[in-house]
Amino acid sequence: MNIRSIRPNKVTIPAKNGIGASQIALPEGVWKTYEEFLTERFSVLSEKEWRQRILNGEVLYADGNPVLPLSPYRAGQKLYYYRYLPNEDNIPFQESILYQDDWLVVADKPHFLPVTPSGKYVRETLLVRLKAKLGIDTLTPIHRIDRETAGLVLFSVKPEGRNLYQRLFRENFVSKHYEAIATYRNDLVLPMRYKCRLEQGDTFMRMQVVPGKSNTETEIRILERHGQFAHYYLKPVTGKKHQLRIQMCSLEIPILNDRIYPVHLPEAVTPQMRQEEYKYPLQLVAKSIRFTDPISGKPRYFESRYSLDLNNIESKINRTSLFTHE
Repeated sequence: MNIRSIRPNKVTIPAKNGIGASQIALPEGVWKTYEEFLTERFSVLSEKEWRQRILNGEVLYADGNPVLPLSPYRAGQKLYYYRYLPNEDNIPFQESILYQDDWLVVADKPHFLPVTPSGKYVRETLLVRLKAKLGIDTLTPIHRIDRETAGLVLFSVKPEGRNLYQRLFRENFVSKHYEAIATYRNDLVLPMRYKCRLEQGDTFMRMQVVPGKSNTETEIRILERHGQFAHYYLKPVTGKKHQLRIQMCSLEIPILNDRIYPVHLPEAVTPQMRQEEYKYPLQLVAKSIRFTDPISGKPRYFESRYSLDLNNIESKINRTSLFTHE
């Protein structure tokens, strides 16, 4: 007998408005209903609000069937639920799709939009927006760029192609370059290939340069200079977290409007603070990417439509941020 023929089909829980379902295993306990358990575990919502979500079909069993209101609690199983952030703020900048085929999606991300859900961002992320727009639940980012950085982000469409594309980045088969506007130093000899060792810094958000064998490398050259600022071409050979931002800072040419290096400025938590932050985007763009497609074997080249304007830089300077660099 063919064993594969009697295995039950794996149930795939669909995304809802681009948001994939979260999973939770149910422990032993004294809860009478699922509403009671969910309220205690996720107290940001009241029991009444959880009951309404159950009525809306937003809490599911592992087989994909919806949980019914006031169903008796049963430990040892899994539930799926759609994450809910009632006060998530709209990010008023739109992504664009530069390329799409059966295997690959190339998006041009605006400043301030996170790539994937994390913390207070769920709906307002590039991944969730694209899933909702394209109707592709299996969409997965092949690589990441910072929330504050604009430019190219590539996504795998089919699970069976995901590792093939991600391998390109893991094994450095991708050529990419960024562009940045940063302060200018006349005593810094460029072009150069800057190598250093980066490790986790004093907080989760920050990296730091430490003594030891280098684990990062970036080609840096100047495209144009205007007064105390310059337009830089940055070609990373490696891909560490915040690599370009901290390397530029360690060379004493910090990227303009960087809110993490050299000083970690307070997070914009109020509408007024966010509107002020939006005026001064980090002057860093993931500009181009080149590779051989592992599926088709064709050469691929993509270029972001975002550009940096050195001649109009005065209007883009956050004076508070600039003051911290002095």
